[in-house]
Amino acid sequence: MPGIDKLPIEETLEDSPQTRSLLSVFEEDTATISSYYNQLFQAMHRIYDAQNELSAATHLTSKLLKEYEKQRFPLGGDDEVMSSTLQQFAKVIDELSSCHAVLSTQLADAMMFPITQFKERDLKEILTLKEVFQISSDDHDVAVNRYSRLSKKKENEKVKSEVMEDVYTSRKKQHQTMMHYFSALNTLQYKKKIALLEPLLGYMQAQISFFKLGSENLTQQWEDFLTNIGTSVQNVRREMDSEVDSMQQTIQDLEQASDLLYMPDPDPSKIPINRNLTRKAGYLNTRNKTGLVSSTWDRQYFFTQGGNLMSQSRGDVAGGLVMDIDNCSVMAVDCEDRRFCFQISAFDGKKVSILQADSRKDCEEWIATINNISKRIYLSENPEETAARVNQSALEAVTPSPSFQQRHESFRPSTQGRPRAGRTSSQSSAGSESPALSSLSLDSLVAPDTPIQFDIISPVSEDYSTQAKSASQGRRTNPFGESGQSQSGESEDSILHQLFIVRFLGSMEVKATENTDVIYETMRQILAARAIHNIFRMTESHLLVTCECLKKRRFPLSSVVLCASHQENKRLFGFVLQTAGGRVDGRPVTVCYIFESNNDGEKVLSKQSEDRKASQKQRDMDKAKVKQQEELSKQKQIEKDLEEQSRLIAASSRPNPPAADGQFLVLSNSQSEDSDAGEEGRKRGESEA
Repeated sequence: MPGIDKLPIEETLEDSPQTRSLLSVFEEDTATISSYYNQLFQAMHRIYDAQNELSAATHLTSKLLKEYEKQRFPLGGDDEVMSSTLQQFAKVIDELSSCHAVLSTQLADAMMFPITQFKERDLKEILTLKEVFQISSDDHDVAVNRYSRLSKKKENEKVKSEVMEDVYTSRKKQHQTMMHYFSALNTLQYKKKIALLEPLLGYMQAQISFFKLGSENLTQQWEDFLTNIGTSVQNVRREMDSEVDSMQQTIQDLEQASDLLYMPDPDPSKIPINRNLTRKAGYLNTRNKTGLVSSTWDRQYFFTQGGNLMSQSRGDVAGGLVMDIDNCSVMAVDCEDRRFCFQISAFDGKKVSILQADSRKDCEEWIATINNISKRIYLSENPEETAARVNQSALEAVTPSPSFQQRHESFRPSTQGRPRAGRTSSQSSAGSESPALSSLSLDSLVAPDTPIQFDIISPVSEDYSTQAKSASQGRRTNPFGESGQSQSGESEDSILHQLFIVRFLGSMEVKATENTDVIYETMRQILAARAIHNIFRMTESHLLVTCECLKKRRFPLSSVVLCASHQENKRLFGFVLQTAGGRVDGRPVTVCYIFESNNDGEKVLSKQSEDRKASQKQRDMDKAKVKQQEELSKQKQIEKDLEEQSRLIAASSRPNPPAADGQFLVLSNSQSEDSDAGEEGRKRGESEA
C-alpha cells in the first residue's frame, strides 16, 4: 500500500498556524469520509434489509464503488491501487447483482458489522475528540490572555499563582487532547481502508459460501484476487497496529519531556537559554498604538526567515513581513503594563516594534537570535557554530587578548642584560616603534578595576549648568535649560553640522592618550563586560556633530584629544575626551566614550575633523575681524584727540575781550595757573576717553 500522510504529533505543543492548516485538511478529509461511508452504509443496509431489493442495492453499491475515483479526498485522491481495486470489486458485484440472494446471518456478521462499527465508533470518536479539542483550545487561549495581562507591579502572589496554575492546566489539557486527536485522525486513514475493504470481502465470501463455490461467475481467478485483497487488508492492519504503537510511545515520551514546558515561565536552571540561535519561532504579543497614549496588544505567531522577521495569524495561509532585521538594534525595554518586553529598531531608525514574550527565557532567546541575525551570521555555512564561536570569543575577551600582548611583545626591544618588564609593550598604528610606545603596557592604557559607565553622562554638564545659571540671572530662564540667546549664537557658529543615529555602549576613565590602542582596549573591555553580564540594553539617540561640539549630551571638540573606529567592525567608534575640571595625580581626567553607529564610524570621525577645521577657520576669521575693528577704533580716537587739541590751541591764542566799561580784565598768576591746569586736565581726560 502507498504511504499515508499523517499529522505531526511532535508539533502539537507548538501549535503553529501551519499545523492548524494541516489539521483543517485532515478534518475536511474526515468530513468527506463520513459522507461517503454513510452512503455506503445505507447501500449495504438495503442489501441486508430486503431480499427483494438485493439487485437494486447491489447495483447501487457497484455504482458507488465506481465513483470512488471521482471523490476528491484531500489525502487519498492519488491512490491508484485503491481505485483500481474498487473498480474490480464494482465489476464483480455488478455481474452478481442479478443472481445473489440475501444471506441475513452471514451478511450481518461479515458485511454489516465492520462498517457499522466504523460508523458508530470510529467516526463518532473523531467528532467527540474534535469538540473536546476545541473546548481545551479556547480554555488555553483564555488562560494565556489572562496571564499576559498580569501587571509587572507587585501584586497578590495568590492570584499570580492561580493564573500560572490555570495556564499550566489548560496547556497540558490542550496538548494531551491535541495529541490524541491527531492520533485518531492518523489512525482513521488506515481504518477507512479497512472499513471499506473488510465489508466487501465479507460480502464476497458470503456469496461464495452460499453458492458453494460453484457459481459460473466465480472462477479461480477471482478467488486468487480475493485472497490477495485479504492479504493486503491484513498487511494494512499490521501496519496500522505498528503505527498506533509508535504514536502511543511518542505521546508518552512527549508528555514526559514537555512537562516543564507547560509552565509559562520555566526555571532557567532546568531549561538553559540558548544564545546561539539564528532561527526562532513562537507566539509573541505585539503592541499597536490606537491613539496618542493608548495601545492594544495582539497575539501573533512570529518567525524569522533569513534576515526578515515575519508574523502570521491563525487562519492565514502564509506569514507577512514585519521588518528587515539586518543591521537592526534590539534591546529589552520596560513597559508599564507588560513584562518580558523587548524593542526592535530598524537600521534606519524609522520603524520600531515592541514585542512581549511569554517568559524571560523566550525574551532573552529572541534578543540573542535577532542580535545574531543582525550580524548576518545566518549567511555563513554553519550559522549556529559561528554564533557559538562569536559568543565564546566575547566571553573570553574579559582576559587580555593574547594577540594584543603578542603584538606588543614582537616590538619590544631585545637588549641583553636588561630585565624583562612585567607587561608587554604596545606598537603604534603606523607600525613603527617609538620610545614612548615601547614602554606602554595594558595598565598604562586603562587602570585596573576601572568602573564602566553604561549610561551616558557628559563630564562638562556641570560647567554648562553653572554658566547657564549665571547667565540667566536678571532675565527669564528657559524651562529646557538653555537661553534663546545662547541658542541663536550657537546656531550662528554651527556652520557645518550633521546628524547620526548612535547607540551608547559605555565609557571608562583611561590613562594614555597618545595612541589609538587605548580606544581599542576600551572597546574590548566594554564589549566583554556586556557579554558577561548579559547587558543588551543600549541607549539610542541622535549624535549631532557641529563646529564646536558633539551633541549627545555636550562634548566640546576642543576637548576631544583622540578618536578612532574599530579595525574590523567599522560601525564601532570611540573618542577620548579631556575634562575641563578635576585632576588626578597631577594630570587631567580623560574618559574614553564608545558608540555604535548605523553608518560607518569613520564618517562620524571625519565629520568631527571637518567641523574642527571649519571651527578653527571661523575663529581665526572672527579674531582678525575683532583686531581690525580695534585698529579702526584707535585710529578714530587719535583723529578726535588731534581735532580737540587744535581747537583748544586756537581758542587760547585769541586776545581777551574788553570789559563793558572799556577796560581790560587782568588775571592774576594764581588764576592763570588754575586755568592752565584745568585745560590740561580736561585735555588729558578727553584723550584718555
